[in-house]
Amino acid sequence: MYDCIIIGSGMAGMTSALYLLRANKKVLVIEQESIGGQIASSPRVENYPGFKSISGVELTSNLYDQVEELGAEYEFEEVLGLESNGDIKIVKTDSNSYEARAVIIATGCKYRRLNLDREDEFIGNGISFCVACDGAFYNDKDVAVIGGGNSALTIALDLINYTKSVTIIQDLPNLTGEACNVEKILNNPKVNVHYNSKVLNYIIDKNDEFKGLLINEAGKEKEILVDGIFVSIGTIANTKPFTNITKDASNYLLANDLCETNEAGIFAAGDCKSKKVRQLTTATSDGSIAAISCLNYLKKFED
Repeated sequence: MYDCIIIGSGMAGMTSALYLLRANKKVLVIEQESIGGQIASSPRVENYPGFKSISGVELTSNLYDQVEELGAEYEFEEVLGLESNGDIKIVKTDSNSYEARAVIIATGCKYRRLNLDREDEFIGNGISFCVACDGAFYNDKDVAVIGGGNSALTIALDLINYTKSVTIIQDLPNLTGEACNVEKILNNPKVNVHYNSKVLNYIIDKNDEFKGLLINEAGKEKEILVDGIFVSIGTIANTKPFTNITKDASNYLLANDLCETNEAGIFAAGDCKSKKVRQLTTATSDGSIAAISCLNYLKKFED
C-alpha cells in the first residue's frame, strides 16, 4: 500500500514526489513513456528561474535523480483506469494493479502535431510549439505559425516583437481568433497570411537543416522558406483513463486552487489540469500545491 501514487513524471509529477518523499511518504510514480514530459525534448530552457540556460533533458534528469535518491519507486506502465474503493485508490495499468491512500494525476497534455515525415527529428530544432520556451532563438529571423485561432494569433503577435517576419498558415478562408488580434495581425507589415492552405511537408536541405514548408494554397503548391515554425493547432489532454474525474469541455481535469478534484484523495497537477497558463513554473507550482494538499488529506489516516 502506497501513501500516494503519482501518475506522470513530468515537472509537476516529480515536484509532487519531491515534497511527499521529504515528508517520509511512500510514493510510486507511474510513467507511460519517458521521464520529464514535453520539456525533456527542448534543447534549451532559458525561462526557468535559477538557470541561464539548461537543456530540458538535463533539467528533468536532475529532478529525477533527486526524487529517486529520496526513495521514489518508478514503474513504466500505461495507466488504464483509476477507481476508488472506499478510502483506497486503485490504479490499474496494462501490467498491474496498485493501491494507495491518494493519487496525484500529472499526465500533462500533448501538442497536436502535423504528423509529417521526420517531424520528431526537428522538434526543438526548427519545429516549436511554445514561444515562451523557444521564441527567443528566432531573433531577427523568419518564422511561420501554423494555425489561425486565438492561440496561434497570440504566438504570432509575440513573435512580431523580435523576428524579421511572421508567416501565418491557415487552413480556413479567414483567421478565427479574436477580432482585436485579427486586426493587429492584418495591419502589421511584418506579417503575411496564407489562407486555405495546408502544410504538405517540411523542407529539409542536403545538410539535414530545417529550411521551411511545402504548402498547398488553394490548390497550388508553394514553398515557404523560414528558419523555424510554431505549430498551434491545439493540444490534447492526457486524461482518457480518468472517467470518474470531472473534466471541462476539452477533457482537461477540473480542480480547484488546492488541486483537489471532485473525488476526495485524488488531485490534479500540471498541464492535464484545466487552466489558462501552461509553463514550467506553473507545473512545478501545481506539483507543490497538489503534494501539500495530499499531505493534508493523508493526515486523516494517521493514528
